Amino acid sequence: MEFAELIKTPRADNVVLHRPFHPAVEGTLCLTGHHLIFSSRRHDNAEELWLLHSNIDSIEKRFVGSLGTIVIKCKDLRIIQLDIPGMEECLNIASSIEALSTLDSVTLMYPFFYRPMFEVLEDGWSSFLLEQEFEHLSSVTNEWRLSCVNKEFSVCPSYPPVVIVPKSIDDEALRRVALFRYGGRFPVLSYYHKKNGMAMLRSSQPLTGTNGRRCKEDEKLINSTLRSGRRGFVIDTRPLNVAQQARAKGGGFEQEVHYPQWRRIHKYIERWVVVR
Repeated sequence: MEFAELIKTPRADNVVLHRPFHPAVEGTLCLTGHHLIFSSRRHDNAEELWLLHSNIDSIEKRFVGSLGTIVIKCKDLRIIQLDIPGMEECLNIASSIEALSTLDSVTLMYPFFYRPMFEVLEDGWSSFLLEQEFEHLSSVTNEWRLSCVNKEFSVCPSYPPVVIVPKSIDDEALRRVALFRYGGRFPVLSYYHKKNGMAMLRSSQPLTGTNGRRCKEDEKLINSTLRSGRRGFVIDTRPLNVAQQARAKGGGFEQEVHYPQWRRIHKYIERWVVVR
């Protein structure tokens, strides 16, 4: 698909840009396959704005006579208003932005077209290697190991191929735990505090359901992270009522009877769909 097919009006002059806490600026608006570009070449108040179409959450059109206004609400919470002379130009630009900001194919996104105009000094893909980080961890404790159980993402599609897990838990047990956790996201190490040996793990909700289903491998994995005589906390990022309602859909939470060494607390974090 050619982006030119979606851009009905590639350029508009005498457009006025309004933003909160900024003075209004008049300039030229241009549309490309991935950016909305506003440029004002006035010597006393030069402005240039580059806005990715993928950063646009919604747009609103308003008309007063022949003057059209587009209000753009961005995913980073910015609100931008563009006053465009001419109803037809305004409608064309609005429909083009709507089409370009809702592309279905991920291969049409900007990263696949970006070509840096400078020399790349470091490969970002290799700037963080779990194997190197594990070397630092293994110099402090021998209670953890690297696992390739998720090679080719066969166990959990949202986890990397290599993860850090307790040394006492083998890969077969991890596979069973993955079947007990939503989306296969079994507990893996996220942070280790060297001073006191405390660890933080991440995982998805257990699939306990209304029948109180349990998984002994899951209980063993979680308990293996505790030191003798210590208790731990399960921090559930859902409200209590939502966690309880999840049991009716097959989900749930860690029940105290099966995890007696752990105390569950709820610290609500808004879901990604709300934040978006």
